[in-house]
Amino acid sequence: MTRGIRGATTVPANEENHMIANTKKLVEEMIEKNNIAAEDVSHVFISVTKDLNATFPAKSLREIPGWTYVPVMCMAEIEVPGSLPACIRIMMVVNTTEEQKGIQHVFHNDAIKLRPDLVKQRGE
Repeated sequence: MTRGIRGATTVPANEENHMIANTKKLVEEMIEKNNIAAEDVSHVFISVTKDLNATFPAKSLREIPGWTYVPVMCMAEIEVPGSLPACIRIMMVVNTTEEQKGIQHVFHNDAIKLRPDLVKQRGE
């Protein structure tokens, strides 16, 4: 069965080092909380808000051992008035036997506002 695992974070500035570091930290926590092996990942989509263009956040996954061959694609998030700025969102599609309710989605920094219901459920 394939399942989607959501993650999101915000960065303090449109700078490559912030985008790479925050994305890597987020993905590493998604991996840890969901016991993900790179071989079980079908693909990863990463979207960024229009104010982030300093780098491709997908580059951060190449810094994770064993993730060289995981397909990753970056794209622009749609511009919705009043939406969260400086935000990087991740949709990781994995093969797993875990039930939908057992998937642990991860939100960092101001991105916690996107799904407070999921953060609250996990007691974070």
